[in-house]
Amino acid sequence: MTLYAAYGSNLDPARMGLRCPHSPLQTTGWLTGWRLTFGGEDLGWDGALSTIVEDPIDQVFVAVYDVTREDESSLDGWESAETGLYRKTKVRVSTMSGELLVWTYVLDAYEGGLPSASYLGVLADAAEAADAPADYVAALRRRPCRSTGL
Repeated sequence: MTLYAAYGSNLDPARMGLRCPHSPLQTTGWLTGWRLTFGGEDLGWDGALSTIVEDPIDQVFVAVYDVTREDESSLDGWESAETGLYRKTKVRVSTMSGELLVWTYVLDAYEGGLPSASYLGVLADAAEAADAPADYVAALRRRPCRSTGL
């Protein structure tokens, strides 16, 4: 088993239960010194894709899952890691019981572009399902997004 930090749609425990049925939620916490952003607008079918970048004054809410090897392979497929769209990186998560060394996915594309409104809604709903603080969820819902019909 290995610890994985979800910050996007995988924050939703129900979604992760379907994608990784043998990998339980362990805890939630914060990636301190990182910021949620978007990039690869030309790579996604519906606008820019979520990612994280280092930022000394920001933090990102995450859910930490204990992922089996089999589920990790499945998750790599969901996140297009085998194509190089996302790469894995090690990060430290601050939790109520201390720091954890975990891995997460980072988009291998330039930062910039806007996500679609529907994608941003999925991310906000996932954060809400993971019990992210209300102000974090509200900030996600207020982010700029692509208008429909583009």
